[in-house]
Amino acid sequence: MFKLSICFGSACHLRGAYSVLNAFKALIDKYQVQSEIDVEGNFCQGKCTEGVVIKVNDEIITNVAREKVYDIFMEKVLGGERH
Repeated sequence: MFKLSICFGSACHLRGAYSVLNAFKALIDKYQVQSEIDVEGNFCQGKCTEGVVIKVNDEIITNVAREKVYDIFMEKVLGGERH
């Protein structure tokens, strides 16, 4: 089970956290991995100048934009498998 946390604190919100969330949700639906990933929102990871901040399991990833979501999803969630 993967745990995906997306920061929705003020800085991340302004940098597009909801767009990042929607991009992840679309990929989760497309690849039908709803049962393998737990998505949650949280506030402030302490890296406000590096937002949007996400956490995949225990790994913090900064400067996430909607355009980076596909690559992150493929590498971290699907393990590099391209479908």
